[in-house]
Amino acid sequence: MQSTQKQKAELFRKLHYQNNILVLPNIWDAFGAMLLESIKYKAIATASAAIAYSNGVNDGEYLTLDKLFPILEKIVTSVDLPVSIDFESGNASTLQELESNIETLIEIGVAGINIEDTNKQSHQLYTINEQVERIEVINETIKKKNTSIFINARTDVFIQTNAGTNNELLEDAIRRGTAYKKAGADCFYPIALREQQAISTIAEKLKMPINILTLKGIPSLNTLQQIGVTRVSLGPSFFKIAIKSIKDFATKIQQYEGIEDIYENDVTSDYLKHITNKLYK
Repeated sequence: MQSTQKQKAELFRKLHYQNNILVLPNIWDAFGAMLLESIKYKAIATASAAIAYSNGVNDGEYLTLDKLFPILEKIVTSVDLPVSIDFESGNASTLQELESNIETLIEIGVAGINIEDTNKQSHQLYTINEQVERIEVINETIKKKNTSIFINARTDVFIQTNAGTNNELLEDAIRRGTAYKKAGADCFYPIALREQQAISTIAEKLKMPINILTLKGIPSLNTLQQIGVTRVSLGPSFFKIAIKSIKDFATKIQQYEGIEDIYENDVTSDYLKHITNKLYK
C-alpha cells in the first residue's frame, strides 16, 4: 500500500531525528531512485545540478519548469519512499509564482524541498527579511493544502565571494538560520561549510536539524554526528562519480581496451529488470 504525500513528509521529518546521520546520495532520475530503494535507503533526494546536466543544460534554474516538473513527478511516483527535491531558489521571480510552484510540488507528492537564499536574477543573497518572507509563503501554502513538506533552508553565505571574514560569515549564517527556523524551516543547510568548529557552533546555536554537503575537508561522518549534524548530502558528487565511470570506460574502449569490463560487470540485464519491476523485497 502506497503512503500518501503527507505520510511520506512526516516519515522524512522523523528521519532527521534518529541516532544515525541521514545520508542522501542525490539522484537525478527515476532509475536512481529505484536503485536506492532496492538497496534499502529510507529516503530519496535529488540534485538540481545532476538533473540539469543530465538534460544538457547548466545548473541554476536553466531547466524550465515544463521540463523539470515531469522529471520530478516520475522520480516521486517511481518509489514508495519520501522524496526531497532540490528546488534551488524556488524557480520563481515573485511570491505568487513561488506559491504556485509549491502547490504543484505538493500535487506531485514531494516530501521535502531545498530552498536557497540566492536571488537567481541578481546572483546576490536575498536579505534575511526577503528570504523569511519566501519561507513563510512556502509554509503558508503547505498549511493551506493541509499537508506537510520538510523545508530544508539552504544558505549560500559561505559560497558568496567578498562577503566578509570567517567570523562575519558564521555570524550571518547563524542570524539567517535563526530567522529561517522562526519562519518555518525544518532544517538548516549551510552549504560549503567545512570547518568543524563552525559546524558545531551552528548546530549548538540553532538547535535544529543541520545538513552538510560532502566536500573535501569536512570532518568524518562520525565526527559530524557527534557535533550535531543530522543530514549529509552528496549533492552533484553522486552524478560526478557516475559520469567518471562512463567517461573512463568510454576512453578505454576507444583505445580497444577494457572489453572484459563488459562481461565481468555484475550489473546484468536481469538486475536492472528486477529494479524497474520492483522485485526486490
